Amino acid sequence: MTDWVHSALGAASAAHAYFAAALARTAGVIAPEGHVDSKLADVNQRLVHGFAWITTTVEALAATADWAGRAQAAGRLRSIDELVLRVGFGEYCAQLLGGVPMSQNELVRPHELGLDEAAAIFAADPSVTLFLDGGNTAATRLALVARLRDGELPDESFDDETLDMIRQQFRNFAAERIAPNAHQWHLDDVLIPDEVVKEMAQLGVFGVCIDEAFGGLGLGKLAMSLVSEELSRAWICAGSLGTRSEIAGELIGENGTPDQKAKWLPALADGSVLPTAVFTEPDTGSDLASVRTRARQGAEGEWRITGSKTWITHAGRADLMTVLCRTNPDKPGYGGLSMLLASKSRGTAGTAFPDEGIDGGEIEVLGYRGMKEYVLSFDDFPVAADGLLGGAEGEGFKQLMRTFEGARIQTAARAVGVGWNAFDLALRYATERKQFGKPLADFPRVSDKLALMVAELVMARELTYAAARHKDKGDRCDIEAGMAKLLGARVAWSNADLNVQIHGGNGYALEYEASRVLCDARILNIFEGAAEIQAHVIGRGLVAGRN
Repeated sequence: MTDWVHSALGAASAAHAYFAAALARTAGVIAPEGHVDSKLADVNQRLVHGFAWITTTVEALAATADWAGRAQAAGRLRSIDELVLRVGFGEYCAQLLGGVPMSQNELVRPHELGLDEAAAIFAADPSVTLFLDGGNTAATRLALVARLRDGELPDESFDDETLDMIRQQFRNFAAERIAPNAHQWHLDDVLIPDEVVKEMAQLGVFGVCIDEAFGGLGLGKLAMSLVSEELSRAWICAGSLGTRSEIAGELIGENGTPDQKAKWLPALADGSVLPTAVFTEPDTGSDLASVRTRARQGAEGEWRITGSKTWITHAGRADLMTVLCRTNPDKPGYGGLSMLLASKSRGTAGTAFPDEGIDGGEIEVLGYRGMKEYVLSFDDFPVAADGLLGGAEGEGFKQLMRTFEGARIQTAARAVGVGWNAFDLALRYATERKQFGKPLADFPRVSDKLALMVAELVMARELTYAAARHKDKGDRCDIEAGMAKLLGARVAWSNADLNVQIHGGNGYALEYEASRVLCDARILNIFEGAAEIQAHVIGRGLVAGRN
């Protein structure tokens, strides 16, 4: 009898050898002198990004093999887990050989990267061959879907009683308070109601990672990931509410003065202060080094902000803004940027921005509507003298980059939650809806979709958890976080699209939740760093680390 877990470990090892060959090839092109040449990296963008996607696929295999190994060691490995392993490994091994999708119409193939020989060695590995021949087969997919239709789910235990309890607590809350209302909130284009936000605060959503000394739960990024995943499984906006507090809490917790921590962290943790991240500008996008919003210091030490920001989430209801701005106009690039902690009055239904010196216009969006997006204009907006984060100028960009690791892990977790939402809806519809006298799920093209939706979800989920564990150890994990977000966003979009396809014409109707999930999923590949930015960071970062 085949030990599929042992074979998965072998295939993951062979995949790492393939990764090593891809790394050597990429480094030879963009770092011929031993360090990354930015111009060569830009010119050879497809190579760099293709390498990043190969690496992400390889690490997903490793994380999934680890998941199966832990389940087997604990005596929890069931037939459904083995089937997920077979389908997922069979598909991703085949992608490494035939083409890893970077987008709907961009595949990275071995010959493009000069990896034909390495690919042949990978394909010849006995463990890889086993999955290529007997992993993602029609029979395996059919068996997996049969178990899914019976209500089984792949193993999701953390081998940690506290974390498993937290998952169940938030799953129950999301199912009772978020899921039944999410679609109507979306159609009405309204904020998540205040009473629901208060309930989330009571559950500790906004203080998951804030130190217990400041009223938080004092848990790590792994706990934050599962909370975000479960809330997003009901509605992405519920999972995203915690992102603002996560960013502000880490910025202040890691960089704030003692007084700033004492003032803000308890209020963030208990939800009495809701923050928003004010970083992006109309003409800069991901190029934060080009931020032009200006803050000057007055005679009394107070700061005054002037400039424009865009895509500012939940800005109207927020009480605190973390504003990236230029405090030293004579210093171009990153060095002139600082982070300000700017208080503002919470908006109302009639007046979103009641304070002097700030105005905002709502950006109407397809999805992700429960918190609303704004363009903000600052005109001499006042910030207290003690509002400079850490009391140090010129540190804003560095402070923000460290925080992005956690934010991208959380975004990956939100993507996994959205992907599960799409699957849940697709499975229910495919089981209940009949065509030609039988349920849609009886048709192979439908059941195939369902099987791969779940297999990819498990792989994206485990890659996200692996990144969170790195962060919880205190390790630098910008590359791991980027990979988790890269794969999670792709899987969420794929699942949302497949969900609409399974629903057929009804999936295109506003009254069906499938249409909302599709709109919600699309943003994941863009915010917190677009997929192309993530791939560039991963590819360059790995080559730089090698040299």
